[in-house]
Parts: sequence; structure tokens; C-alpha cells
Amino acid sequence: MDFRELMDVKYKEIIENYLKAQDEQALYLGQKFSRKSIEHNISPEEIISLHKSIMLDMEPGLSESVLDSFDILLEVMIGYGFAYREHQSLRSKQQELNNEIEIASNMQQTLLGTTVPEIESLDVGALSVPAKRMNGDYYHFVQDDNDYISVAIADVIGKGIPAALCMSMIKYAMDSLPEHRHYPSAVLESLNRVVEMNVDPSMFITMFYGMYDPYKHVFNYSSAGHEPGFFFNSQTNEFEDLDAKGLLLGVDKRAKYRQYERPVNVGDLIILLSDGVTECRTEEGFIEREDLVGYIEKYIHLPAQDIVTSVYKELERLQHFQLRDDFTLIILKRIC
Repeated sequence: MDFRELMDVKYKEIIENYLKAQDEQALYLGQKFSRKSIEHNISPEEIISLHKSIMLDMEPGLSESVLDSFDILLEVMIGYGFAYREHQSLRSKQQELNNEIEIASNMQQTLLGTTVPEIESLDVGALSVPAKRMNGDYYHFVQDDNDYISVAIADVIGKGIPAALCMSMIKYAMDSLPEHRHYPSAVLESLNRVVEMNVDPSMFITMFYGMYDPYKHVFNYSSAGHEPGFFFNSQTNEFEDLDAKGLLLGVDKRAKYRQYERPVNVGDLIILLSDGVTECRTEEGFIEREDLVGYIEKYIHLPAQDIVTSVYKELERLQHFQLRDDFTLIILKRIC
């Protein structure tokens, strides 16, 4: 005997128990019946119809007005039942989507994973935190056999799974261009052609690409419309913008990128970031670049990773622990 065949008997027992005892146990049996009904796709209007027929059997002399009121309740619950079933369907679809996004997020972390380089002269710290589950920011390190350190930081103008897929393509395109590692401008020009040919015209990518020479202690870099970073000059104790001009990736396949050079002395810092750092929004509005410099200065005596983490915690607190944009911050600190 299936649940529908048992409904009449079980529900009549519940009503009879409650009318006799009117206690919490009887009400609890009603709640259990409700959950079982949902599991077996019993609609609310079916329950109302069953309730009416049971009451007619138990109380044959029930007034016509009370019986007629069940007809109104039945019509109300039919509409409610449709809405409830639609809600349940949407919940199921949402759960499926959440599961897919979770899988995509885990795949993104695997596909875009990178290793922070370790060399004697340089202390490196990096942190990237998505505002939602999928990260529209991306950073990548490459350390070659001669200990030259290449670093890329990028931001897709667009979010979610399409941005993650786009970043995966960029990462593998970079891995396929080892011959250009020492020329950031050439790297960006190659990636620009890849993006222009393979990415939807509505999606653009900003990128900063730099290479640190551990022998000459020089940082060469180029930018494709990316947020300017900072350079801390330990001799003058001043912060300067790492300004670099360049067109966003994917706009014009013939675009050329200028390469810049910066000597790096002991104690100097190279600070790379995404716009989620400089455009940190508080109740009073966006923070100023000077405010960000102040937070970096506050922790500048710490190792690079501790600086990055401490600045993130400060900005997270300013936003009441609710990031409004993806956050990526990288610091290269020359230590000897």
C-alpha cells in the first residue's frame, strides 16, 4: 500500500487524536504528516479536499456554511500549491546551479594555481580573494632556471564562469610563450593577439606583466590598461606610482606595448594590485590611493606576505567584511 492509499487512514487518526487530546504530540504528528506529504508530492489542495471529506464523515451534521468555506479554502490552496511547486522547482534548479558553480570554482583554483617563487634576494607576498565564489582577478608567477621572476596580474572586465574560463585560456597562453619571458612587452603583444582572436568582443582584460632580474636587480614591466601599482623607494622613503600606458587586451590585435625599467635597491618594494584594492568602497565612498599607501606604510617593516595579509584585513574591516570586488595584492620586496 503506497502513501496515497494510507493518507485517508493516517490523516483521520491525526484529526481524531487532536480533537480528543489537543496536545503537542498530536500537533507533532500533523507536522510529520506534512513532511511526508511533501516527500510524496502531495499538493496542498489534496490535503484540503481530504480534510473536508474526513470532517463530513466525522461530523455529518456540519453546517453548510462551514462546508462551503472549505471550497474557498480549496481554491486558495490550489493557487498556493502552484506557486509552491514552482518555488520548489526553482530551488532545485538553484541548487544545481550552486553545485555547478562550486565545481567550477574548485576547477578554477586548480587550473589557475601558481607557486610563489623563492630566491635569496627577493621576498614575495601574494593574496587573491574573490568577492564571490568565482574570481575575476588572476595572478601568476614564473621562475625560470636562471631565477628570473616573471609576474602577471590581470582582471577580466566581467565576472563568473565566463571570466574564469577566459583566465584559464590566458594562463595557458602565457605558459606557451617561454621565449618571451624576459620581454614583458612581447608577452602582452602575444597575449593580446590570443585574446582578440578567442574572446568575446564584450569581454576585455587588463594585465600588468613584469620581470625581475635577480642579477642586475632591475624590474622590467609593461601594462595593458591595468591599475597602476606602486614603487616604494627606500632611499627617499617615498611611494611612486608604477605608471605604464597600454591598451586593454583584446581591443586591437596590432596593439604595441611599451616596456619600462626600474632599478630595485635593498629595501625597495614593488606593489601590484587589482582595482578591487584601490576601489575599496566604504560607507563614505572609495578610499584614496593615499589611504592605501598609509596601510602599506603601517606594516612595511613586516615580511612581504604579512604586509599583504595585514592590508587585506584592514580593507576587509573597512567594508564590514563584505568584499564588493575581487581583491588581489602582490608585493615584491628586495631584501639583499
